Amino acid sequence: MDKIIRKTAFEQWAAPISNELFEDQVKTHCLDYYTKKLYMASFTKLLLYAQLHETESLRAISDSVFSEELQEATSLDSISFSQLGRRFHRIPTEFFQTIFLDLVRQIHEATDFQAGRKTTTPLKIIDSSTLPLNLNNHRWATFRKTKSGIKLHLRLIFMEDGCSYPDQAVLTNAKEHDRGQLEILIDDKDCMYVFDRGYLDYERFDRMTDEGYFFASRLRKNAVVRSLERFELPENSSVQSDEMVVIGTSQNRSENVFRLLQVLDSKGNQLNLLTNRFDLSADEIAELYKSRWAIELFF
Repeated sequence: MDKIIRKTAFEQWAAPISNELFEDQVKTHCLDYYTKKLYMASFTKLLLYAQLHETESLRAISDSVFSEELQEATSLDSISFSQLGRRFHRIPTEFFQTIFLDLVRQIHEATDFQAGRKTTTPLKIIDSSTLPLNLNNHRWATFRKTKSGIKLHLRLIFMEDGCSYPDQAVLTNAKEHDRGQLEILIDDKDCMYVFDRGYLDYERFDRMTDEGYFFASRLRKNAVVRSLERFELPENSSVQSDEMVVIGTSQNRSENVFRLLQVLDSKGNQLNLLTNRFDLSADEIAELYKSRWAIELFF
């Protein structure tokens, strides 16, 4: 009985992928031509299994095929890691991107995203993670002298029930700075964006404010700030201070005023939060920034 339950659960993970779209993309990119064993359907299930079990290498995936559960799901009794590697190299990124965007569309429909945004401002969280690569095999991915690397910039939609899902991803060389990706990841004026200090860009913050985009970010401790006005806080507020400020030096100062909040994290460390939202309470801003933890859990 347990085996049947596990198999059913595993198949359910793959169920949202549209068979019609999947087969169309396989045909469009000629991915099953001249294939004798490792068809795309089986390969995709292997990738899904590897993700669910946090498998870290192609060799580990190859070893996993000895699992009876996986053999039943993929119709494979063995596969070498070299075969997996060759299959990987044949698949264009457009294939995965198309499947991914269709899954995002399904989530939007299931959660009634467009209708919900009319009553609640959607919250989108942005962060990046660096993925190290072997220098000899990936010299194009400029990073450091001893290794290559790429950086995944991810945008999550955070939902009221605490769930979240990615709706956009950008890959760059690991050496590129985070802040250059805000132009791509911030594209919806009806949303609130939350991101960490790696994306700090005073000039971009001014443009976002002028164009009507809302954000909350973390400010560096050594940032030059001039306070213009202090706001009163409720007695039971978790926020330490709430001010209207301008940021930057006299040579590179923001044109707009912003709001600076000082809060304490779970370890008692002080965080300086910067936002262009003046319509929310200080505690509401602090709670919005706390939701950024969802993307840390995702990575």
